[in-house]
Amino acid sequence: MSQLPPCPKCQSIYTYEDGALLICPECAHEWSATAQADESEKVYKDANGTILQDGDSVTVIKDLKVKGSSLVVKVGTKVKSIRLIDSDHDIDCKIDGIGPMQLKTQFVKKV
Repeated sequence: MSQLPPCPKCQSIYTYEDGALLICPECAHEWSATAQADESEKVYKDANGTILQDGDSVTVIKDLKVKGSSLVVKVGTKVKSIRLIDSDHDIDCKIDGIGPMQLKTQFVKKV
């Protein structure tokens, strides 16, 4: 018998196959066996759909207010050496004159 992967939601080892789907009897989660490999690596894309990677440089495409201050990140601000993170805001970076902050990928484009 082949070894089935544990449930991605509750990590139960009691998963079973039903056609093309894998099913967890403990939490009732259903997922595709082929889609599991694709979900392991998140792909980050900018506003134009270009794939981003750690260390890329991006440009801000919209004026962004900095929460908790009166500062604004202006359109065209170039951000160097971004770091991609798995969070609500996908980019961790340092902007000259403002300092460390996090940005969403939908508001930047790759340089």
